[in-house]
Amino acid sequence: QVQLVESGGGLVQPGGSLRLSCAASGSIFSIDAMGWYRQAPGKQREYVGMVTSGGLTSRADSVKGRFSISRDNAKNTMYLQMNSLKPEDTAVYYCYARSGVIDYWGRGTQVTVSS
Repeated sequence: QVQLVESGGGLVQPGGSLRLSCAASGSIFSIDAMGWYRQAPGKQREYVGMVTSGGLTSRADSVKGRFSISRDNAKNTMYLQMNSLKPEDTAVYYCYARSGVIDYWGRGTQVTVSS
């Protein structure tokens, strides 16, 4: 079992920055990859990006050049650095951890981009 807790969400103005964190606990040794999805009101959950245990990352086209993903294995924590935020980035952001064929999910953290 893996437990995930997101933090760092909040209200930010357009053009601003936020850093989300996802702290993992439990069977951490079994995690192959971690990543982020987001879900805006009335929309389907959307892939944001991921980082493998080896440090390889990928990001959705919609956030490339603005968002970056990193992972601190010593702290069992993954980060999502979000810059140049836009109102359309408003969503609940969920982190996940993949262990074999099982995905574990956090409860999400709200990000609101508004003036």
